[in-house]
This record gives sequence, structure tokens and C-alpha cells, in this order.
Amino acid sequence: MELAELEIFRTVVAEGGVTRAAERLNRVQSNVTTRIKQLEESVGVPLFVRDRRRLVLTAAGEALLDYAERILDLVQEAREVVAPQNPRGRLRIGSMESTAASRLPAPLAEFHQRWPEVRLELSTGPTDVLIAGVRACKLDAALVAGPIDDPAFSATPLYKEELLLVTPRSHRRVRSPEDVMLDTLIVFEQGCAYRRHAETWFASHGRSRDLAPVRTLELASYHAILACVAAGAGVAVVPRSVIAMQMEPHGFATHSLGRDGRVTTYLVSRRERGSAAFLALRALLAASV
Repeated sequence: MELAELEIFRTVVAEGGVTRAAERLNRVQSNVTTRIKQLEESVGVPLFVRDRRRLVLTAAGEALLDYAERILDLVQEAREVVAPQNPRGRLRIGSMESTAASRLPAPLAEFHQRWPEVRLELSTGPTDVLIAGVRACKLDAALVAGPIDDPAFSATPLYKEELLLVTPRSHRRVRSPEDVMLDTLIVFEQGCAYRRHAETWFASHGRSRDLAPVRTLELASYHAILACVAAGAGVAVVPRSVIAMQMEPHGFATHSLGRDGRVTTYLVSRRERGSAAFLALRALLAASV
């Protein structure tokens, strides 16, 4: 198994076939086909099956792709450490949806202008899923809600967020959980740090069990969450930075959670990972705060 074979294998998967992979790699098709066959002989199992005109990964191919990407990324990182160069290659970043929408558009646009040779991949998800992705080396770094106490991670504090309780516009003023009149909490899926903050706020202020929200409604976007709140379906906890992006007039009202609503967003990565592309992004994000 050679690095060149792994690179060809990864490119065939990314391009969806031998023809486009050969064009991207500046190789003849027969050479790409031969190297894939050699790789299959090396591992002892087929990596692709042909489905009409497409090449589809086998289960073994799916498993090898994950290792191939990690190996090739580590090789690139090692080259950059030994012989520093301008950022290039692939950089996989995860982010909470709120951060991706309200904080990242401008710095990521600047990053692309400065270092166009970096292939930046951004995915969104809840904090727990993102941290698991960094831990498993499926993400190079992620923007998540703190605090971050795991010694395996390097964590750079970036954004100070304020979480607000959002209610329908007609709702009375909320000073404590006792003032909340609706029994549904509208949230993201389990693993969302902001969801935990909301649940903790209700639980930590002595609100009796029979008065706490008895139902949760899980939605996948802040647009949907705010629309449901405005329609009177429940209440939610949302970052102020997301509220600021909404066009007025709002169909909802916001209420402070006080100190309980203060959350810091961190850029986390594994301590042993530090490509030139990641270091450049970290410096740019820190400068944009």
C-alpha cells in the first residue's frame, strides 16, 4: 500500500469515477485503473463495485477511505511541520449552526481570499457531535460551546455569547422560570450545549416539577425554532447573535437569563494536530473577535 495509491483512491471516490479522477490527477485513465487494482490486491478485497456507470464503494472501501484520508492528512501535516509552507490541502471544520450563521461568513470569506489553495470543508452539528468528530480525527477542529476541560484538546476562546429566552410576543415578562406560561421547550437534538443550558436554567432556579416544561419539540434550525415560538408553540433559548440576524418586526420577545446565559465559544482541536491551514484559520478567527 503506497501513498500514491491512497491519493488516487481518494480522488476516484471524490470525483465519482476514473475518468474525472485521471483528469484531476493529470494521469491517463489506464494508470489510475491499474493503481486501484494494485491497491485492491494489496488489501486483498474489492474496494469498488460498478453500479451501471458509477463506481460505488464496498464496505471495505468505506473503511479504507476513512483511514486513507487520515493518513494523507497526517502526511501533509508532517510535511508542513518539517518544511513550513503556505497553507494548502484540506481543512475540515465543524461548527454549531448559530456560530456558522452569525460569526463565520466574513472570516471564512477572507480565509478563502488569502489561501485559495486550502480546500475548506464546513459542517454543522451540536457540540457533543462536533467534539466526537474532533476526537475521532474526522474533523480537524470545531467551534463549540464551553467550557472545555478535556486535556486531549487545545481550546482557544473566541466568542462571548449571550443566550436569551425567546417567547411569543404576547407572553408576559419573564424574570425567572416561574414566569414561563408555556409547557413546551423548543430545542435542537440531544448533544446541543445550548439545550443543556436551557434545561439547567429551568432546573436550577427551584421551579417545581409540575411547572417546568413537560414537553420538548426538537427542530433542526433556528429559523424553524423562532417561527414556532412566534406561533405560540413554546419557548426556546437562542443566542443573541442569531436574534440580531432576524428581520424586524419579530413575532417573539426576548428575556435575559442573567449570568446563566453567558457562554463562550471555543475553537477546539486535538493537541497533536496543527497544520499550517489550521493555524492560519485560528489566527484569523482570533483576530476577528
